[in-house]
Amino acid sequence: MKRDAPRPVATAPQRLQKLMAAAGLGSRRALEKVIEAGEVQLNNEVASLGATVNEGDVVTYGQRRWKAVGREMRHRTLIYNKPEGEVTSRVDPEKRPTVFDRLPRVHNQRWVAVGRLDINTTGLLLLTTDGELANAMMHPSSNVDREYACRVRGEATPEQLQALRSGVELDDGPASFSDIQAAGGSGENHWYHVTIMEGRNREVRRLWESQGLVVSRLKRVRYGAAFLPKRLLVGKWHEIDARDHRVLREDVGLPGTASGLVLQGLRGKVGGAAGKKAGRRRQPAKRKRRQR
Repeated sequence: MKRDAPRPVATAPQRLQKLMAAAGLGSRRALEKVIEAGEVQLNNEVASLGATVNEGDVVTYGQRRWKAVGREMRHRTLIYNKPEGEVTSRVDPEKRPTVFDRLPRVHNQRWVAVGRLDINTTGLLLLTTDGELANAMMHPSSNVDREYACRVRGEATPEQLQALRSGVELDDGPASFSDIQAAGGSGENHWYHVTIMEGRNREVRRLWESQGLVVSRLKRVRYGAAFLPKRLLVGKWHEIDARDHRVLREDVGLPGTASGLVLQGLRGKVGGAAGKKAGRRRQPAKRKRRQR
């Protein structure tokens, strides 16, 4: 089936301090202080903290000016095979290891986890610098499905499987599996592959528990168009290429290429007394007369 061509979207406005930090003008915290101190102008007016910048706006700071221009943005996306015992938080109050501890560093960007996995769940975790992609994949309106391999203690009856497909009432509302496939097992443990269309807290485990069944192992193997590579070791990550990143974006209705704002330097110093002083032509130094 041929996909419709993605519709172009306008470059979204960005927070002033975020845009300046991405241009290497300082850390966000430091820039917030200089904005609060009135040292930054936006379109020749003193900028306020929290101001947003649109394409074509001019930022003035420290006798220099920049224009906000839209450009194609390069992003990175990783598939991480999460082990048990790691949390999906950036900082954990209990000092437990986090998935972010193993990731490569990025410059003027940050890794965003696409969905969460609880501490005892393993498998596929997408991490990307593309915030637009992350938000789209997690939003319920995108209908992105997640597939899990579940090892369940005991064997579910046909009636229980039908109830899980039809829907059951959980504490936070109705829930169901959009698909369930038996995947083998014998004796006490049986494997199933299940698919859900949302990612509420411990939803897969709670669905099985509603039928009196306990999940002894849970592993995510797919998130939308992203599959967990078979040869990817636990605790390791794999970076997808630009083509696969494009597929992920188009799969949730985004343009294949991300665009964003950057600050482009403008020539010349800022006008005014300070600007004139900084822009004066330097006079050549007088040569010292040689003594004979």
